[in-house]
Amino acid sequence: RTRELCKMLRAIVHGLFPKRILDVRIVCKSTIDHSCVPPLLDDDLEESFVRGSGPGGQAVNKTSNCCVLRHKPTGIIVKCHIHRSATQNRKEARAILTRKLDNLINGEHSVENQEKEHEKQKTRESDRRRKKLQELKKQWKEREQD
Repeated sequence: RTRELCKMLRAIVHGLFPKRILDVRIVCKSTIDHSCVPPLLDDDLEESFVRGSGPGGQAVNKTSNCCVLRHKPTGIIVKCHIHRSATQNRKEARAILTRKLDNLINGEHSVENQEKEHEKQKTRESDRRRKKLQELKKQWKEREQD
């Protein structure tokens, strides 16, 4: 479906502008399907803020800005103390919990695995191009030596 949308967008843009003016390549970047990501319902979450730990001394030990989220149906617990602010830690903890739930429920079709597969495809494609270029260089050197 996203490819169809990209084709339609490309057709619209190319129809509006002449080729000599429009020298921009339209690339569809949305190859990852986010439609299966499970939503986080507030009723399913148990949220608490605890005191943080680690480097930072008294400022870290005094404030309760470490967010602990528990997903009641699955029992997954996420603890986030990346930022100094409790609201930022809360957002980050929810993002981490969403990613973990997606991995648990969707498995190989999760967003994280789709991104990994996309990176593998990019690596394979670049390796293929590099090998092809090396082969062409090798053939050219052999021709020049003869």
